[in-house]
Amino acid sequence: MSTPNGFPQHSGACATPSTESGAVQDLHAKKAGKAAKKEAGDNGLLTFEDPPTVGTSLNETLKLLPAELKANMKIKSFTPRPPRKPRLERAASLDEKSWRRWRRFRTSQESLTDPNETSSSNGSLQEASLSPPVRGRASPCHPCCPQSSLHSSPDASEASPAGKSRGGTSDLGKRASEISSAFGGLLRGKAFASGKPRLSQITPVRPLPPMELNVASHTLRTANRIDSDCVDYRHYSQHKFGRVSSSLSDTRLHGNGMVYDNCSTDSMKSTFSLLTPIRSKDVRSRSYLEGSLLASGALLGAEELSRYFPDRNIGIFVATWNMQGQKELPVNLDDFLLPTEADYAQDMYVIGVQEGCPDRREWEIRLQETLGPHYVMLYSAAHGVLYMSVFIRRDLIWFCSEVEYATVTTRIVSQIKTKGALGISFTFFGTSFLFITSHFTSGDSKVNERKLDYNKTIQALTLPKNVPDTNPYRSSSSDVTTRFDEVFWFGDFNFRLNKDRETVDSILNQNPETDVSKLLAYDQLTSEMSRGSIFKGFQEADIHFRPSYKFDIGKDSYDTTSKQRTPSYTDRVVYRSRYKDDIHAVKYSSCPVIKTSDHRPVFALFRVKVRPGRDNIPLAAGQFDRDLYLIGIKRRITRELQKRQEQKDQRSSSICSIS
Repeated sequence: MSTPNGFPQHSGACATPSTESGAVQDLHAKKAGKAAKKEAGDNGLLTFEDPPTVGTSLNETLKLLPAELKANMKIKSFTPRPPRKPRLERAASLDEKSWRRWRRFRTSQESLTDPNETSSSNGSLQEASLSPPVRGRASPCHPCCPQSSLHSSPDASEASPAGKSRGGTSDLGKRASEISSAFGGLLRGKAFASGKPRLSQITPVRPLPPMELNVASHTLRTANRIDSDCVDYRHYSQHKFGRVSSSLSDTRLHGNGMVYDNCSTDSMKSTFSLLTPIRSKDVRSRSYLEGSLLASGALLGAEELSRYFPDRNIGIFVATWNMQGQKELPVNLDDFLLPTEADYAQDMYVIGVQEGCPDRREWEIRLQETLGPHYVMLYSAAHGVLYMSVFIRRDLIWFCSEVEYATVTTRIVSQIKTKGALGISFTFFGTSFLFITSHFTSGDSKVNERKLDYNKTIQALTLPKNVPDTNPYRSSSSDVTTRFDEVFWFGDFNFRLNKDRETVDSILNQNPETDVSKLLAYDQLTSEMSRGSIFKGFQEADIHFRPSYKFDIGKDSYDTTSKQRTPSYTDRVVYRSRYKDDIHAVKYSSCPVIKTSDHRPVFALFRVKVRPGRDNIPLAAGQFDRDLYLIGIKRRITRELQKRQEQKDQRSSSICSIS
């Protein structure tokens, strides 16, 4: 049983006659480009085999004749069920509001005198929705008629008032509106882009929920690693006095503003991590004696050097001090070894002593106690009362060769070796170092004797012994300083000022701080070095401190005894390198707060370039003075506990006043 429109009549359902004329049907049949095939399933939804093109009006495509609908769809009888949400509702809702707003603005400016204008599918749909409702097309169905089935043609999108009271427009009209909304973004793009369709940008309807700070676990902390191209924390952490520590504490990271939360702290610390994972196959194939500079896994190679020193520069502290044989040591050595001018501690500390204290071991313990657990004593040697101690960061002891030393005595007659030289040498990665501390002949007029001491030292110091020379082609058998890449020579050279005491005092009183250029004009060592008669190839940093000799013990005044010795720059630090600009002097000064001797300690801070090396050299294999390390750490802990106890006693004590 079928209706006059060609729809089959369901049992228990009612149908409405069609009022559309045959001429209109012929017009729609001619305009339809492709026939839409529909198969009514359980949900009764329209599905198109080919979607309508951009140039074809979507409203016209949906307007199918009743005869075509009958031929292209199959209606199955099924049990009525409540309407379900259309599949395209979510896609339509993303762009529907903006599309309607645009159409409302466009319609307000367009002329409605030409109802046949169909420049775009959106315009056709909008004109259809703005057309007056056609009365008498459809009548209300029986309540039992399912709303999801097709009961009228697509032209009946405007229902009668009675129909609106039962649910508004028909289901086919809803489908057309939803499909048009889905294609709204594409069609709108055509209208704005001169016929080139484009998808509109999808933006969230509401603000995104706040994200927790710690969003990554410790296993994924490398995903949050700070990009060095975006954040210049490497430039922030670098300082002219030293390199940033590889073990950054959480307090320093948060205090400097370098990280924001704990997750970023883990990321930052992983960036500076030294313990990188090692694959098992690399351990199997790794050869420590392969002797290659660039081989993967070489202990002293370029890869390992860049991991510890990205800029390939290390910080070295070199100091000299004539103790005058005093038994009493300073209470605190912090101002000497850890000057306030440097924000960071150095990688290597080399301290030379002339006329050292009787208890050499106590002196070394005090050095270890001051430097703390981050440093170990790589080597220590003595020649009479000449002492030299080399401390290095504990992370770096594996990259040192065997340490060698040699001595030279310049005063053979004396039973006590107070004058002479002591040299210590080793190779760090691929750069060889030589440190010499000397005590030359004293006396204002004995310049030639001091030059003889220098010449004897460079000829008689037999170094290196077992460690190979890094560049034998540039070495000389008559000069030990030519057989090493970097040479530091420091000590009490005993060169004086060729001027009387009154003149020197007047210059010091005129320029009490740093302007000592007038004094240096009378300096014997500066004059001899300019002539090339001593310390050939060596350099000295600019001097901006007062003469380090001779003071009254415990005072800041120069010699007030009957001898009235002239203040002089006897304690010096000079350096030379095989390669130009390898050594850069950062600081050159004295330590005026240590007054236990008639000499003031003199120190210098250097930045030294290091090159990769080969693994086929005798290695120290992490050797250091373990007993000294444990004693120094125990002393440091004991001193800290005593300090805390004193502070606690001061807080607990009270003073009673009687009025």
